[in-house]
Amino acid sequence: MEKMFGVILKIRWIIILLVSAITVFLAIQIPDIRINSDVVSSLPDDDPHAALFKKIGSTYGTNNTGMVILETDNVFKPEVIAHIKLVTDSLKEIEGISSVTSLTNIMYINEGENGMEVGPLVDEYDLPDTPDELALLRERVFSDRNVRGTIVSEDATSTIVVFSLFDDANIHSLANLVKEKTGSLNLPEKIYYAGSPMMVSSISHLIASDLTRLLPIAFLLILIILFLGFRSLRGVIVPLLTAILSIIWVIGIMSLTGSDMSMVSNNIPIVLLAVATAYTIHVLNRIDQEKADLNQAIITALGYVFVPVILAALTTMTGFFSFIFGSYLTMIRDFGVFTALGTFIALILSLFFVPALISATAWKNRDKEKEKWEAGKTFFYDYFQSPLQNLLYKHPKAILVTWIVITVVNAGGVFLIRRSVDVREYFRKGDPTRVAEDIMTSKFGGTKPVFILFRGDVQSPELLQTMLRTEEHMGKNPGVVGTQSVADLILDINEAFGQERTIPDDRDMIEQIWFLLDGNENVRRLVSDDLDEAIIISRFTSSDMTAKREFEDYMKRFISENSTADCTIEITGMPLIEAKMDRSLINSQLASLAIAIIVVIIIVSAVLRSLISGLFAAIPVISTIIILFGIMGYAAIPLNIATVLVASIAMGIGIDYSIHVITHFNSSLREGASVNRALEDTIGISGKAIVINVISVSAGFLVLLFSEMVPLEHFGLLISLSMFGSGLSALTFLPVILILKHRNENTIVKLK
Repeated sequence: MEKMFGVILKIRWIIILLVSAITVFLAIQIPDIRINSDVVSSLPDDDPHAALFKKIGSTYGTNNTGMVILETDNVFKPEVIAHIKLVTDSLKEIEGISSVTSLTNIMYINEGENGMEVGPLVDEYDLPDTPDELALLRERVFSDRNVRGTIVSEDATSTIVVFSLFDDANIHSLANLVKEKTGSLNLPEKIYYAGSPMMVSSISHLIASDLTRLLPIAFLLILIILFLGFRSLRGVIVPLLTAILSIIWVIGIMSLTGSDMSMVSNNIPIVLLAVATAYTIHVLNRIDQEKADLNQAIITALGYVFVPVILAALTTMTGFFSFIFGSYLTMIRDFGVFTALGTFIALILSLFFVPALISATAWKNRDKEKEKWEAGKTFFYDYFQSPLQNLLYKHPKAILVTWIVITVVNAGGVFLIRRSVDVREYFRKGDPTRVAEDIMTSKFGGTKPVFILFRGDVQSPELLQTMLRTEEHMGKNPGVVGTQSVADLILDINEAFGQERTIPDDRDMIEQIWFLLDGNENVRRLVSDDLDEAIIISRFTSSDMTAKREFEDYMKRFISENSTADCTIEITGMPLIEAKMDRSLINSQLASLAIAIIVVIIIVSAVLRSLISGLFAAIPVISTIIILFGIMGYAAIPLNIATVLVASIAMGIGIDYSIHVITHFNSSLREGASVNRALEDTIGISGKAIVINVISVSAGFLVLLFSEMVPLEHFGLLISLSMFGSGLSALTFLPVILILKHRNENTIVKLK
């Protein structure tokens, strides 16, 4: 291996130039990366509910529907009606919007002087402005189930303008245009924006804002900590440079492969900032320990850290790759793949590029750098290493018991963890997007759609009657708010003809009614062009997960009993998908964590040729994860698409500390050192690198506390706690295990 290390130094300029060329090429790709925060697009195609949800969204334009909410004291005022029409007309002018529905253009079926009429509720050329006209409009609104509580709130203080986008529309640019157009009207009403396009745009904006605002702060904090730890310019520049290169390479590769930046993968830069600096810190730390000339010091240092760093990277990559298994959302799988790739890149750069760079730049003031290092070492020894060693030697059993008690106490909190898949909770209270969603939930039944798809002859009386029975059955569930289908329109028209409010038994009569509906925008959202499919659109207002599961079972029983060869029925919608996501959170957490723990133990055991060493390395990290879950439970931090990543990341990164402690400790024992001396060397050399890394990593992740997205705030806090816990357990819990294990082999001498 020394020959290989020597070759690295001989071709150092080739390595530097190659890394530089790759970096420039990949950096050029970064501006083309897309930010996609749409959860729907991340749903798996192999899940029936998700596949059907996407199909209905594509066919009927239901997944790209947004709302402009106008909030006032009374909707039924001439000026408010005029403003609603103004917003409606403004949205119609935007290219990419396929349809706009509001109080001023929604369809109304009425028996007028000239017979039955199907037309707009309001005459857009003669808006109601007298008390009588406004009273009549109010009466019509509250007698029409398709308008009351759907377009106008029950308390008449809010109304919405609903718009749909074409499938190929650019969601972000159109969402910005909607805000720009409506904002330029300077209306006196309070304006809010809700629905999938507006939420996706808001999340994308927050992701971009967090990356540009928080990443530089994280770099600055880590820079300061690295300087305090290494007391040298090299100790600051080289780890950060490695991290920057790793981030550029991964994001560039994401852009090249057409992968999007999501609300999960936007964590990749900060995660890599932690991983890449960790490997480089251990390399630099060992180089600074060597007394020989620079090149020989590099070769000797690589001999010590090469295997531990590779082992640490493999275990970290295992933690990230574990997200591929059991994850319901593709964005979580993508996060695992690209973060593992970034970890591999960081490994290669730390073991090849960093030595080449240090050798090529060869700091001339090495003696002064050495003096700074020794000063830092003395400070570390006096205020950390010596007190810690004395504590470990004097009270190993007490420390062991303390860790066990803390772990057991926090294990109780694991059972208190709640899960959350409600995207509304991702925004801080008071955020305009969350306020809009709250208004939609409290006044319009929410934005979580439920779709029932019917396949068959849509003009068949039997199919239409089945649709009505389905709506009636849905309406009995307390979570369902409003149902809408073409069968309702046929009922309204048939009643307006002076007939009973029923579906005609005569198909010819249905075809006559259909003639009146042909070409209407509302019908196009409910029936396929070939008249072989139709949907019921409804909303589910309850956020309770048990209610969602009960609704799914409730509807599945009805569908099973009412589906026939001529009329097949399927159900999908966000409540069902969220119920599946909720189940997948715990399954994904258990699967990824189990895979990570097992593979990590196998890898560490195989490389160190000892199953005991593999188990010892895992024990402190497993204890830390249990404590972490306990904190989540006691602090009411939910398990969601961001925090579900924490345990496996903690396992992957946290195990690094244990690996460095065990490998260094075993290496010292093999060289003839006593347990005392081996532990002293381990804490003095690897321990210092761990402390620097823990503080810098924790500080970098704590920056996420200032994220505008709640899950990322929790993610940053939990990762920081896990890194602190993993580092502390590696320097206390693991050493006392080693002390007690070797107590019979060596006499432990009390340090003076």
